[in-house]
Amino acid sequence: MAQPDPVQERHDGPPHQGLARLIPEWLRSYRADWLKPDLIAGLTAAAVVIPKALAYATVAGLPVQAGLYTCFIPMLIYALLGTSRALSMSTTTTLAILAGAAFSQLSLPGDAATLAAASATLAFLVGVILLLASVLRLGFVANFISEPVLIGFKAGIGIVIVLDQLPKLLGIHIDKGSFLHNIVATVAGIPDASLPTVAVAISVMAVLLLMKRHTPRLPAPLIAVALSIVAVGLLQLEGRGVSIVGAVPTGLPAISLPDWHLLATLWPAAMGIALMSFTETIAAGRAFARSDEPATQANRELASTGLANIGGAFFGAMPAGGGTTQTAVNRLAGARTQLAGLVTSLLALLTILLIAPFIGQMPNATLAAVVIVYSVGLIKPAEFRSILKIRRTEFIWALVSLAGVMLLGTLQGIVVAVIVSLLALAYQVSDPPVHVLARKRGTNVFRPLSAENGDDEQFGGLLLLRLEGRLFFANAERVGQKIHPLIKAASPGVVAIDLSGVFDLEYTALKMLIEAEKRLREQGITLLLIGLSPGVLAVVLQSPLGETLGHERMMFNLEQVVAYHEPLARSG
Repeated sequence: MAQPDPVQERHDGPPHQGLARLIPEWLRSYRADWLKPDLIAGLTAAAVVIPKALAYATVAGLPVQAGLYTCFIPMLIYALLGTSRALSMSTTTTLAILAGAAFSQLSLPGDAATLAAASATLAFLVGVILLLASVLRLGFVANFISEPVLIGFKAGIGIVIVLDQLPKLLGIHIDKGSFLHNIVATVAGIPDASLPTVAVAISVMAVLLLMKRHTPRLPAPLIAVALSIVAVGLLQLEGRGVSIVGAVPTGLPAISLPDWHLLATLWPAAMGIALMSFTETIAAGRAFARSDEPATQANRELASTGLANIGGAFFGAMPAGGGTTQTAVNRLAGARTQLAGLVTSLLALLTILLIAPFIGQMPNATLAAVVIVYSVGLIKPAEFRSILKIRRTEFIWALVSLAGVMLLGTLQGIVVAVIVSLLALAYQVSDPPVHVLARKRGTNVFRPLSAENGDDEQFGGLLLLRLEGRLFFANAERVGQKIHPLIKAASPGVVAIDLSGVFDLEYTALKMLIEAEKRLREQGITLLLIGLSPGVLAVVLQSPLGETLGHERMMFNLEQVVAYHEPLARSG
């Protein structure tokens, strides 16, 4: 009788083990003492997430129920598949304004069916792009937008959103255009502002700001929305010129199918939204992770966020992602696992089934006030000041990103942000530092020569240099241009280059070193290489340079160089 293959047995395992892998990791290890904090966190997060999602739907130019649907299906799918235990998934200010910009380019007629199809198409495309990125293991792409550029991008988004919501806050209508056009049109419309509408908006903003300052644990958006709905009924505000949301359908969302004719038009916007969705999701997940929790996995996050968007697309949801503010609320309220997200999703469903008619009585000015209060948080002057204090160049990158969003548009602003980040990266790697070293007197510490350390030892006839970073075709010539005048000024007999800070030596840079060694040798100058990493050493040894230098001219540290040079200096 054939014996079972033990390797196959170990790989497949008993049937129940295969089924166990279908159960989310957090559920398999769930502890009873986590239940209460998860329930409280889910309830608290829902009180913040749902009103904000309603407001963000209007930013995207969609009916408010699209915000409710986004709190339901994407939140549910992410809770089952995502790797971050604290992340709260719905929509954000950034995603809403990007979606709205995408829809504005389509010149849609504005009826509910057409908007639903466009929204389904966009969310579906975003989900497919994220899922494909997961298959290709492109999780590292989230790091391609630098922090200063992201700060500028979000500040620009915040300014654009505030300007976009001001007409609703004032109770006026303007024909939308460029950023500068919208400023002029809004200012021109101020004399026609509806005072009752402005009063509602200011009251809501006051409630939000005062509660944020004095009662931060209470769900300010929910309370502000509830008060405004009550005020509409008691004060008959609709008859005084205050516009309200209007009828909101009750019941489960109808199936929404993507409009395949819009794929070619919407895919560029979907690419940008997918990038921002993943960037915000991974940033929020990592920011609020606990040290005793499993690490957030970038490629798994791509897959789970992609599936959340695809699932949401068929149920009327907007493009979705993890929100920093709502994730912070979720974590601070005590969330221990994704069960908190399931609770929030369930409450969104209950709102859809039972509370939707009351939402229809909410003033549009209330939504505008909620959006403005939370969008202003994207504009952080303190972060700009911090960047300026540390690096003026990166401050300029942040300003370029901000200006790109405001003047070119939000979708184009993503392109500007990515290009600026890549140019910043190219600038950094193309100009690596070259330091002249000296020894701190009485020690074996070698450090860059500076006016502050004027007492450091230098050695006549010996020039000590240190290179840092990766040496490759993009910066080899620049490094040579920096080294040449240093050698000319010092007129040394020995040049020692410390490569301990160089982790990679590409062929073009290696060829530069070979040619430099030859020129120095012809001038009677000896070249030494110091502190080569195993990878760099292997490259050098496989080249003619390794044979030319030999082991005696490739040293472990700078102390060996000084010991090598001293007898040469005495004999000289």
